[in-house]
Amino acid sequence: MYQQVERVSHDGGMSKQPKYRQVADALRREIDNGTYPPGARLPSESELSARFDASRNTVRSGLGLLVTQGLVTSSQGLGYEVAKHEVFELNASRFEDLSFPQNGDAYSTDVTNAGRRPHQTFRVEIHPAPDDVAERLKVEPGSRTVLRFCHRFVDDVPWSTQATYYPSWLVEEAPRLAEPGDIEQGTTRYLAEHGTEQVGYFDEISTRMPTPDEARRLEIGAGVPVLLWMRTGYSDQRPIRCTVTTFRGDLNRMNYEIGDQAGRENEPQ
Repeated sequence: MYQQVERVSHDGGMSKQPKYRQVADALRREIDNGTYPPGARLPSESELSARFDASRNTVRSGLGLLVTQGLVTSSQGLGYEVAKHEVFELNASRFEDLSFPQNGDAYSTDVTNAGRRPHQTFRVEIHPAPDDVAERLKVEPGSRTVLRFCHRFVDDVPWSTQATYYPSWLVEEAPRLAEPGDIEQGTTRYLAEHGTEQVGYFDEISTRMPTPDEARRLEIGAGVPVLLWMRTGYSDQRPIRCTVTTFRGDLNRMNYEIGDQAGRENEPQ
């Protein structure tokens, strides 16, 4: 059963916009106020047609607008469902910080500490440096790099992909970078153990709509952007890697800790 709210009409204030938008606005308000919580199935197109006194094509257009906005998902034969947003929060300040206790790499540690279950697959290949990566690694565009590509999951849901490029000179010093499979202690610790310590990094964060390949890998519905996090790591002499992480925009949130954080824990006086 659904709650009856205002019916869209042909006169009055609501008629100033197309009827399919009126349908979308009414349903959006009900999603926002919890009438239809995450995971709830919306009424069928025929039920909504009767409720709003609108054709099924009009209702379908309204529902399609909610789909493009990332509020609703659709499945053939199953109708429309309110999107679920089980957000994973990543502390980017502590990510790869060797002073932070870890059991394995930072991704697995953070996900496990959050009470979630991590899983990832790997691909390692020799790859020409893309122009933007070459600029950050200070190597010639198209020069030889080792690409370590991770497809990461949280509780079996695709969460992100991570592509890390290492210059060829570094691979000669740390040959496991070119080997397939995980490096249990994490690549940052592995490099430090082999004399190349990351002493700093530079982060760049942006958003855009996904490419078709990204949408497929991350199972992103229409209207959902990706969050791009590019981190260039440095030794005390030069860049040692460039990592591009692509997150599902609806399932991830990042935070940074800068300066003294004691005030977050203190009780008000």
